[in-house]
Amino acid sequence: MKYSRVYLDAIGYELPPVVVSTEELETRLLPVYEALKFNAGQLLAWTGIQERRWWEPGFSVAEGATLAARKALDRSNVTAQDLEVVIYSAVCREQFEPATACSVAAKLGVGSNALVYDISNACLGVLNGILDIANRIELGQIRAGVVVSCETSREINDTMIAELLKRKNIETFKDSLATLTGGSGAVAVVVTDGSFSSEKRRKLIAASAQSAAEHHSLCRWGLTNEPIPDFIPDGASPKQIIQGVIHAARHFMTTDSVAVLKYGVDLGMRTWKNFVGKIGWTPDAIDKVICHQVGAPHRDSVLKALGISLHKDYSTFPFLGNIGTVSLPLTAAIAEERKFLLPGDRVGLLGIGSGLNCLMLGVEW
Repeated sequence: MKYSRVYLDAIGYELPPVVVSTEELETRLLPVYEALKFNAGQLLAWTGIQERRWWEPGFSVAEGATLAARKALDRSNVTAQDLEVVIYSAVCREQFEPATACSVAAKLGVGSNALVYDISNACLGVLNGILDIANRIELGQIRAGVVVSCETSREINDTMIAELLKRKNIETFKDSLATLTGGSGAVAVVVTDGSFSSEKRRKLIAASAQSAAEHHSLCRWGLTNEPIPDFIPDGASPKQIIQGVIHAARHFMTTDSVAVLKYGVDLGMRTWKNFVGKIGWTPDAIDKVICHQVGAPHRDSVLKALGISLHKDYSTFPFLGNIGTVSLPLTAAIAEERKFLLPGDRVGLLGIGSGLNCLMLGVEW
């Protein structure tokens, strides 16, 4: 996939107000640590994550995405009425239907001629959304669109901590380790044909995608498929039935971290080879990279396998954790604010997600 007139016009983001340290999570997990004979500090040592953010209880992900979108629009010359596509691409959604993008579009005041829909692809959602808009621009169908995302980890972290306290076994801990890296946040990327500003920045040059769908079961997040609980009595009231079903259909998340890392690195190497061949940049010509923010072991293993020096990478996972779809674009925005990404830099946006899927974008910053 190559592009000649697509620009990442602006990136906006919103950080939640509640800071949660890894030490706080470990304090809640002390009975588990005692049962497994773990020393305090293991979670930080394994992940490199010191803290992450949570939204307040009950916070709307559509609201978070809208806040980020308004910031992105404020940083551009694009108005809500100029947007011809609105894509919501997070793992977390308001409900099964309608598309959460509809709520965001309504809050922004987007015109009735815009395409409004959700895209879902684990941690790659925002990158997929960018390419979806980019393809429409390249075909001459539209001039501008926005892809938004808001993730929340409070609920799944609370659920998995409760499960760990209930079971206190090493199998549950191993499956839950990746869940405990989760953070929260929102991001929005305005994508245009460059006609809204005389200063054309962040030009999308090319993208490359590869998949390894045979590993789709390595990381899963969803609702348990448990039978209706036996404690619902015959002749139960509607309220009792609803409470019982909600109890049965609780969230779960399970990740084989070792296998995800092994096969993810293999997939990343395959995608990287395809990417540098397609974009026409030698690896040495790539000035900076922004990777998906999983944790220290994943970052170090991926960069080493790709032959990329650590000094070319910017990371936010130590203080924001893994924010799923939000992590990579939010990290790019912070890297620009901190003067790590500079005008003219050749930047590789290196994404990977459950499935397994890998997507890499090349941007002239």
